[in-house]
Amino acid sequence: MNFRDHLLAALNTLPDVREFYIHVLVTAPAKDNSLYPYASPRPRLYVQDILVLLSEQANPDSPRLLVAAIEACIYLAPATDCAILYMSKIDSTGQGLAPPPTANLVRAFIRWYADPATRPVAARHLWVQLFARAQRQYLFPNSSDYPAKRPLSDARLCAWWQRVFNQVGADMREAVGGEGRVEMYYVLPGHNELEAQQVMGGASFPSTSTATPQWLYGHPYTQTKIPLPCSPPEGLHNLGHYIPSFEDDPKNRFMDEIAFTDTPVSPRKRPRTDTPRDTGDGPESQDRERDKDKKDLPMGELGKVGLDEFWERMSFRQECVVGAVTGFFSIGISVSEDRVPSPRPSPLAPQPGQVPRSMNRRILSTLLTGVEFSTPERARKATDLIEGTVRGLCEGLAPKLPPPRSKNQNAEATRDFLAPSLPKTPPRRRSDLPPVNDVSPNPFDEPEATLETYKAHIFGSITVSNPPLRPKAAASGTITEGSTGDNPGDKTKINVLAVRKKKRRPDA
Repeated sequence: MNFRDHLLAALNTLPDVREFYIHVLVTAPAKDNSLYPYASPRPRLYVQDILVLLSEQANPDSPRLLVAAIEACIYLAPATDCAILYMSKIDSTGQGLAPPPTANLVRAFIRWYADPATRPVAARHLWVQLFARAQRQYLFPNSSDYPAKRPLSDARLCAWWQRVFNQVGADMREAVGGEGRVEMYYVLPGHNELEAQQVMGGASFPSTSTATPQWLYGHPYTQTKIPLPCSPPEGLHNLGHYIPSFEDDPKNRFMDEIAFTDTPVSPRKRPRTDTPRDTGDGPESQDRERDKDKKDLPMGELGKVGLDEFWERMSFRQECVVGAVTGFFSIGISVSEDRVPSPRPSPLAPQPGQVPRSMNRRILSTLLTGVEFSTPERARKATDLIEGTVRGLCEGLAPKLPPPRSKNQNAEATRDFLAPSLPKTPPRRRSDLPPVNDVSPNPFDEPEATLETYKAHIFGSITVSNPPLRPKAAASGTITEGSTGDNPGDKTKINVLAVRKKKRRPDA
């Protein structure tokens, strides 16, 4: 079973009769050293971009509409035998049947990479990380205008992610066995553990099941049970070795400010002397040694700010102080050496079903700037365009894409990101970041998306035929079982309580 079929199988348990269509785009590995820009030396990583698009058709006469999407990245650090799965964005349109398939899809997505039996990267240790911040839309522009879409509030979104991780953690505890280890961490900046439990409605309380790992309130960067992807140097504290810089994550902006605080200015070069050669103990040799020592020192205050202080100060960041609840979630899975394939394949070795990175970027750009999902008709046109573009690129065709929306046309789609209560992480000062060393070219050719790849790994469908979801009976007993109570035409049993009138006294 490949990745696509694994995701489709997870949808087979959903209630009602409907058909799902999925597109899974996983890029080939590429060398990357930008995840830890302030580490010295920078670790050599390999990254893959992942994009999953799920559409639904309620019946043969109804149109096919996109209902859910996942954008993620998987990083591999061979030096520490670690991998990081970063869940970048999850979104839904609300234009499918209830219940939506998003939770099933996300759980199956994480399990594929977390389970050592199906993990496509050769690493003993995996960290799944995400930043939960409530937005009305992430990947489907104007989908918040559709009345049936009900975005979760900030606290409910954090509770939703914790329920997802609870189920994944229980599955992984069973999969890794007694020799493996599963650790789960979460922190809501600006809240202590008791406040976080109250905000999330009790979802974060310790589980009574022995199969589910216990949640630890806090960050995972001081623990030593599961190795971290970027091992810190011995005897030298550098915050840049602990905190990864993911896209659209407030931690990277904060790291920039810490790194460029009190950064020492490089001294002026000394004038050249007439000495014919350096004897090894002159001023030039001393300058070289001094420059070498400074090169290894952390930038700014990265060597002064501790990990606990970093997370304490995160609660005062813009994204965490405007009243909205945000959360950082991490789950670590570690297995023994015999659970990893031997010999290890090359991190850059091509695998079946992979596509070039340019293809993912083109599809994602079209999704974010070329279509919208405010109405079923617009969602139908957007679904046809996106799915047709994926197939056309695999067939070697170049479909004509609509031009990106102008700033005025795109203002409505981005208004949620500009709202004060739902802040967006400001862009990074990339011009000030340390220079990236040139990486050597990939010895393998860029994969080519073909029609065979499309049929075997990218596109797939499944027909779900299960009994409809049984609605919950009201606790008061005024709604009979089998009725939703949402439709005025439902036959409901209403118990009318008669009001007992007080008898008037004869002498009144």
